[in-house]
Amino acid sequence: MIPESAADLMSWEKKAFAHLALVLADGTPQCTPLWFDYDGTHIVINSTAGRVKDKAMRRLPQVALAISDPDNPYRYIQIRGKVVEITEEGAHEMIDHLSDKYRGKPFDHTEGDIRVTYRILPESVQPKD
Repeated sequence: MIPESAADLMSWEKKAFAHLALVLADGTPQCTPLWFDYDGTHIVINSTAGRVKDKAMRRLPQVALAISDPDNPYRYIQIRGKVVEITEEGAHEMIDHLSDKYRGKPFDHTEGDIRVTYRILPESVQPKD
């Protein structure tokens, strides 16, 4: 679903941030920059259980993401999709994986945090060059 013209934005090498847009329980919008990975089908993100984005995605799984090219912020891809999986299984390893991509080292875990991984299935993809 990701067009070839935007495939590099999804790559491990690019280190682009995704800006996740959600709707909160009171109807107001929320937008958060975050690390992500792409497995060829799903956009994979991670958070701590109980955070605003965790609660919002559990309540309403429809989300939007904008991923800008760090080398040219006028070039980006807009994705609308649905959170199709929420799991704690392997979530600590996933945040370490993402930290390796963006920082080149393991994540600085906080004792007692419950990590959660979310898989987002793109339903609409619009590249902007």
